[in-house]
Amino acid sequence: SQYSAVDTNPLSVYIMQPIWNKIIKIVPLWIAPNLLTFSGFVMILFNYFLISFYDWDYTASGTSPGLVPTWVWLFSAFTTFCAYALDSIDGKHARRTQSSTPLGELFDHGLDSWATSIFVLSFFSVCSRDNGKTGVSVYTMYIYLSIVLFNFMCSHWEKYNTGVLFLPWGYDISQVVLIAAYLLTGTVGVEVWQKPLLFGYYITDVLVILLIGFSLFLSFPQTLYNIHRAYLKKTLKNDSLYEGLLPLVSPLLLFVLLTVWVVLSPSNILAKQPRLFLWMVGVAFSNVICKVIICQMSSTRPELFHWFLFPLALVVYAAISGLLGSMEEAVLGVFTTLVTAAHVHYGVSVGRQLSEHLNIYIFSLKKRVQE
Repeated sequence: SQYSAVDTNPLSVYIMQPIWNKIIKIVPLWIAPNLLTFSGFVMILFNYFLISFYDWDYTASGTSPGLVPTWVWLFSAFTTFCAYALDSIDGKHARRTQSSTPLGELFDHGLDSWATSIFVLSFFSVCSRDNGKTGVSVYTMYIYLSIVLFNFMCSHWEKYNTGVLFLPWGYDISQVVLIAAYLLTGTVGVEVWQKPLLFGYYITDVLVILLIGFSLFLSFPQTLYNIHRAYLKKTLKNDSLYEGLLPLVSPLLLFVLLTVWVVLSPSNILAKQPRLFLWMVGVAFSNVICKVIICQMSSTRPELFHWFLFPLALVVYAAISGLLGSMEEAVLGVFTTLVTAAHVHYGVSVGRQLSEHLNIYIFSLKKRVQE
């Protein structure tokens, strides 16, 4: 199916696109578009691990403001901008080199589905977790992450039903806000997040309110409107309501299971290991959404229950019933490792299959020799 995306965000159309059109001219024509996509992702990942090294439990900014060196915040602004730029020019570069493929589309959106959570998890280090005075509670972090992932899922669910990806306005805005937040933190220090901004509200409160406002009153209604419009025009990809809603079943069950674990955990797992737990949430979500993206690209039906829900349900049951006891943290660690390994393996396998099927290399524009 031909890839089609619509971008109506004024920030993107009038400010960012002209910048990307200038940057793209520097990129040599022999570079594969997937290499741009992947480089951006690696930068986000590297940055995330760098911040984790200095601030594993999300307390650095709140309790000991100087713990994360200034250069780390400035480096974060730099890597976020580079990743944003690379993610914005990879498609343009593919058209420029006449190398647009379904593999490139899947590669781009698949990595985006994972990067989305990593952006959010890195940002939490800026505002730090609740220390009684300032910061955000780990539960707010969990809800915040879930809303961002819900938004991401909506745009792909919409494409599954309409065949068109309406790029969410939130994307460009969030990237610019992220870069600004890192620059602000680097230049002024994390203290800026710990002083009330207006009427006793902190910047973090304002951002959370904006995010929820954007999602629930802008993104989600827009998604429903676009699907409704396709229905009226009779251009919907799926005939029945059941088939149209099918891709939402697994992500929603995933969210329910994770929330049950968060709320009923005997050892309060989210408060004990916020970084590990939220990382696991992001990876699990990414895997579930990649299946939806593949179904939407290949016009196949997603299965009702993603395989991942079964082991997760077992672990959640063992945890909340008290079976795991003091082992809950260790089990989360092992489980997170396995989920991450499974997701990477899945990505590599799908990439290999597609590159063989389409007879192209993932990271090179050279053609494969027909055997």
